Amino acid sequence: MKAVSLRARAKVNLFLEVTGKRADGYHDLLTLFAGISLSDGLTLRPAAKPGIGLTVVNESNFAPLPREKNLAWRAADAFCRAFGVEPALEIRLVKRIPSGAGLGGGSSDAAAVLDGLSRLYRRGSAADRRRLMGIAAELGSDVPFFLSGAVFCEGRGRGERLKTLSLKPGRHALAVYFPGFPVPTPGVYAALKRPAPSVVAGSRRRYRRLLAAMRSGSGPSAWAPLLMNRLEDPVLPSRPAIAAARARLAEAGAAGVLMSGSGSSVFAVAASRREASRLARALKPCKGRVFLSEFA
Repeated sequence: MKAVSLRARAKVNLFLEVTGKRADGYHDLLTLFAGISLSDGLTLRPAAKPGIGLTVVNESNFAPLPREKNLAWRAADAFCRAFGVEPALEIRLVKRIPSGAGLGGGSSDAAAVLDGLSRLYRRGSAADRRRLMGIAAELGSDVPFFLSGAVFCEGRGRGERLKTLSLKPGRHALAVYFPGFPVPTPGVYAALKRPAPSVVAGSRRRYRRLLAAMRSGSGPSAWAPLLMNRLEDPVLPSRPAIAAARARLAEAGAAGVLMSGSGSSVFAVAASRREASRLARALKPCKGRVFLSEFA
């Protein structure tokens, strides 16, 4: 078997509404995932000795995790158990996506490992793919989106029930700001005040308008003002650094500004990379990092 190298891209949520609470303790969501070009890099190669090795090259704020808690390692372990493979594998992970940023970095790494191992071990049938999607959903709510390979997906349930969307967002670029600290997702949901059914109904109408605008091929000025994330409600009042960066991007004239997922990153939509660079400069007084990106 030859080595396989993969790109594990980040994501932003262009829309996120909490539509209900589930019996299993999770929340039901209506979300619009968008893959972006910011990415980690992974190489999977056969090893001389049994087991799953993991080497992490840290180019982000990524705090090293015990091997068994790293989603890339967990994905490899889950794959080998599900398909009855005796592993002799080395994983090299170049970590560029900030951790705890709402950009899905760990989930993307897991999906890339599942995809890479399916190539290495020739598990490409339709039945194999269904099993991979099941493994992905068990590893995390965002993992199935990354495994799908789509640029835009509607997510329902915990986010794992996907519908691939063909959208035409026009010329665009993104300025993505990470404040340098994570926001733990469980605390965000614990602090969330669930919206009333009438509010959710209004959000669904807004979501349909967003999709219609993005399908039309119009530029960001037509659809970016319709972006929405319910999880901003508990996060922004308690995290002034995030709120301040969001306000700076809005004041600088971004077509749309939003927090991604449960935070801590916020992103601004621009009509060009030059415009995204101008928006990024508005964040100079803010501590943290800015990435220029695009949908991918």
